[in-house]
Amino acid sequence: MNKTSLYEEHLALNAKMVDFAGWQMPIQYANVKQEVQAVRNKVGIFDVSHMGEFYISGPEALQYIDSLVPNDIANAKTGKAIYSPLCRHDGTIIDDLIIYKTAEDKILVCVNGANIDKDYKWFQEHLGNFNCKLENQSDNTSLIAVQGPQAFSVLQKIDLGFKLTDMDYYAFQVESIQDFDIVVARTGYTGEDGFEIFGSHEYIKKIWSELIKHDAEPCGLAARDVLRLEVCFPLYGNELNDDVTPLDSALKWTVKMNKPHFIGKEALTNYEPKFQLIKLMLDKGIPRSGYPVENDQGQEIGSITSGTMSVSLSKGIAIARVDKKLYQSGQEVLVNIRGKKYTTQVLKKPFLTGGHK
Repeated sequence: MNKTSLYEEHLALNAKMVDFAGWQMPIQYANVKQEVQAVRNKVGIFDVSHMGEFYISGPEALQYIDSLVPNDIANAKTGKAIYSPLCRHDGTIIDDLIIYKTAEDKILVCVNGANIDKDYKWFQEHLGNFNCKLENQSDNTSLIAVQGPQAFSVLQKIDLGFKLTDMDYYAFQVESIQDFDIVVARTGYTGEDGFEIFGSHEYIKKIWSELIKHDAEPCGLAARDVLRLEVCFPLYGNELNDDVTPLDSALKWTVKMNKPHFIGKEALTNYEPKFQLIKLMLDKGIPRSGYPVENDQGQEIGSITSGTMSVSLSKGIAIARVDKKLYQSGQEVLVNIRGKKYTTQVLKKPFLTGGHK
């Protein structure tokens, strides 16, 4: 079982630890509701060091990464982070990534912790003759997320070793400390304002301790899942998987068909989506992943990909994947919870609008 550099800190804070993607991770500390409310109203911190980090450097680094993903990396500004799926030749999703364009010849790619080996093998297999170097720095890198409306003001009180810039959403800055690139990005997985900080293990342990001293609430995986679902952010293994394409998964906006080439372009060009993701709210009942979704005729049209009780709304919320041929916009949708059918409200917008910059 893998342990992050903050493992001992989690134990000291009496975190409940669980196995997550082969890592010992905190699922909660004192109270999930308290952790969610801290992020929505003040500031919370998450250990996300299980995520993977790949570095690509060299004259053709940009051309290489741009050929791998459907989103447009080549024309993004330096200092911008870009979200993108990573697709196979048939258009199905290997993973979803955030790509940090640190320079024209240097790229950082953050991948999901459960997919590090799978993704790195794919990256290696498609390196081909591109004049660049690929490095997996996951074992040497720690990552924390500082999230909430007070994230910027709290980080300004911390000795980061440099002055934090009041940057735009999905922008980042890079600073070198003891020959290690510290990357601070205004990104996150909660919908609130916040920053994700990549650094050496010792640097991140220091910053974590200072944040705790400044009353940042330590938050676990359970709160993280509630927060991302309230703002309808997808999760690989739930909304995204090896069997669906970005066009089945509300990610059409990430697929830039005007690019000359990317892996999966040919398959996606004339692809007719088979599925649709819909947002469901329940006044009663708690929807869970895998529960059947039915129409008013009792016909099963899909299933829940993610579901929970919203801390902020005190209602059941869910994302469901439905068959496009069986689902008609405007029709009544019911969730089958252990044999009992619950009516839902189908929403067009996320359950909550976060407060990110």
